[in-house]
Amino acid sequence: QVQLVESGGGLVQAGGSLSLSCAASGRTFSSYVVTWFRQAPGKEREFVAGIRWSGGTTYYADSAKGRFTISRDNAKNTVYLHLNSLKPEDTAVYYCAARQGIVVDTTTRYSYWGQGTQVTVSS
Repeated sequence: QVQLVESGGGLVQAGGSLSLSCAASGRTFSSYVVTWFRQAPGKEREFVAGIRWSGGTTYYADSAKGRFTISRDNAKNTVYLHLNSLKPEDTAVYYCAARQGIVVDTTTRYSYWGQGTQVTVSS
């Protein structure tokens, strides 16, 4: 059973930075992808960034390109999402999710989810 645990959220001023972590356990992840989604109040959960565990190929939503960076540490079985130049509209609960295969932006295609971590950006 795959388990994902997010951490690193918090309150930050606009223009600031945060780093989120997604610690994965329970499986060998070489055939998996890990993706970050976010959900703001009253909105649907949306794709932010994804990474292939094997090879490290990354994918970003347009809203994340140039500001967010996804990376992984194989030794720690952890995927990171570095958030820079944060804006109030980035305020959301950020979730990591995992699936076998390729990165897709559809939430229903992911079998495993973390509990989420809150990111709040003040203006």
